[in-house]
Parts: sequence; structure tokens; C-alpha cells
Amino acid sequence: MQLAHPAVARGVAEHSDFADRPLARLFGTLDFLLVTTFGTPDEVARIAAKVRGVHGTVRGDGYSGNDPDLQLWVNATLIDSALHIYEHLMRPGGGEPGLAEEYYRQARIVAEVLGCPLDAQPPDLASFRAYMAETVASLEVTDTAREVAAAVLHPRKLRALAPALAVFRLVTTALLPEPLRDQYGLPWTRDRRRAARLVLGGATVLHRLTPAFLRRPPRPLLVRLARHRVDRTLQSRRDRRRRGRPSPPDQPPSDQPTEV
Repeated sequence: MQLAHPAVARGVAEHSDFADRPLARLFGTLDFLLVTTFGTPDEVARIAAKVRGVHGTVRGDGYSGNDPDLQLWVNATLIDSALHIYEHLMRPGGGEPGLAEEYYRQARIVAEVLGCPLDAQPPDLASFRAYMAETVASLEVTDTAREVAAAVLHPRKLRALAPALAVFRLVTTALLPEPLRDQYGLPWTRDRRRAARLVLGGATVLHRLTPAFLRRPPRPLLVRLARHRVDRTLQSRRDRRRRGRPSPPDQPPSDQPTEV
């Protein structure tokens, strides 16, 4: 979904190293979201400042890492995906009244700390859903987006995880809005639709059977692990500079808004 925005696709294609470090980029995403969601104000301010500084170097023809509109779109895809999973897998048929609205209100902080002010974001859930529908309908998947998406769906560094990646591709295809799935040219046959229903239905059952203490690890532990990885990444960058090999400009201690 993120790459379907042409400016995001160009930014990723020209600045990201995810193809060489797919798991590192994944953990970068998780670390940033964990600290932003559950960290102290000082921890959030620290990681946000680092990411904003890196984003200042991410610019090109028609895009900038500090563009509030792009920050809004990238965070919107995360929110939309989380709401879809909650409403269709975790609580199919309806969830706790008002929870989706409250989740959206709180989740806006991710774009805010990156530089997109709250008054530039949809003010409520209804406005957000309208924004998503309008944006998805207006997007045109480019050849660049298709090339980067192929690298995301078929990471050459993770071939040993082929069975898991097959499930990853199936679920990714299933969750994409139909207009974007069609533009990417992703196969969506009757057999694949049936397989996706089985996988997602199994995930719903597994979620219900998993005890709450396993589904929700202690927040302080998650933040501590994320902070440790952030500090380790920063130290690694400093070590490379001392050896005279500066790290690429898109390796922050957390995820960039032009990452998938």
C-alpha cells in the first residue's frame, strides 16, 4: 500500500537498503513503533529526532522524507491495516464499541512525531476512512513500485525462509485493496482466495486460543528490547564512521516513513 504512492516508491527505490537488510528494516519498523507507542516522552523525542534528521537527507524528484503528506500516507497504511486485522480477524463481526475510534485517535502520534501535525491529519475515524478511500482510488501503481514490491515479496536474502515467505505473499495479496492488487498484477485465483481464507481463518482461531499473557508481552520489556536494538544500531554506525566507511544515509535507528 505504501509503495502504491509514486513518491514513496521513488524514495524507497532511490534511498532504501531493505533489499540487502530485510530483517533489519523489519525490526527498525517495529522498534520505532514500539518506542513511539509505549516509550516515555523522552524516548519518543529521542528516536523521532533521529528519524527526522535522517529524513532530511531523503529527497529527490518530487519527494522528500520530511513531506507531511507522505508521512500521513505511510502512517495511514499502518493504521488501516491494523484496523482491518482487528475488525476482520481479531474481532470479526464487531469489537469493543469506540475502540477503533480511540485507536485511530492515538495512532496519529506516529505521523505527528515525524513532522505531520495533527491538524493536517483526518480528525476522526470517519474522516480517516474517507481519506483512505479517496487516496486509494486516486493512486496509480508505477513500474518503480512494481519493481520494489517484487523485491519486498521475493527477498533474495531470505530464501531459506521460502515456506514462510509463500504465506507472507499470500496474506499480503489478500489484504491489499482490490484496485491496488489489480494494478500490481498480483495473481488472485480461486485457489489462492481459498488458501487465504484458510490461513486468515486459522489466524483468527489461533488468536482466540492464545492466552492473553502470551499475546501481550510486558510493555516495558518490549520497549527495553527496542531501545537496545536502537542503541546497537547507532553504535554500529559510529564504528563504521571510525573505520572510514560511513553508513548509507537511510539507516536510522528506526524505520523511515518511506519504508515498507
